[in-house]
Amino acid sequence: MAIDYLKNIAQQSPKGKALMGLDVGKKTIGVAVCDPGHSIATPLLTVVRVKFGRDVEALKAVIREYEVGGFVIGLPLNMDGSEGPRCQSVRDFAAEFALRLGDDFGNDPWIALWDERLSTASVEDFVDEVVDIKKRRAKEKGILDKLAAQHILQGALDYMDGLKE
Repeated sequence: MAIDYLKNIAQQSPKGKALMGLDVGKKTIGVAVCDPGHSIATPLLTVVRVKFGRDVEALKAVIREYEVGGFVIGLPLNMDGSEGPRCQSVRDFAAEFALRLGDDFGNDPWIALWDERLSTASVEDFVDEVVDIKKRRAKEKGILDKLAAQHILQGALDYMDGLKE
């Protein structure tokens, strides 16, 4: 299956398996997972990027532990909906990630791209209003990244749930 926008491949999402949400940045990757019923996304961890191979190995450990069957990766579209340079970087990550997953997914992982516009701003607002921690400290602890991944994944889950109606 090709890497594609969620709206184009939502019907083929892996059933009965957890999905992993990824917020891919230059320095970190926020990670969230959902339950096998695709209802609730939970923030999990933040991977500090070192080398691509090491990053993938860290993600593979989570994939095995949570029996992940597919992926939702945030695509940082411009406010007008167009794709800029960061989108190409995320697409490149997704393509290489799919290759590196190898035999774990039969060389054909389900990878959906989900519009993540304003996800970081939403998470920062949440942290400001609800959590008793400064944004800078939250960023240092990786809290914002994993919450952004949760926000991305939950948005995708809600979208897919709406298709069932």
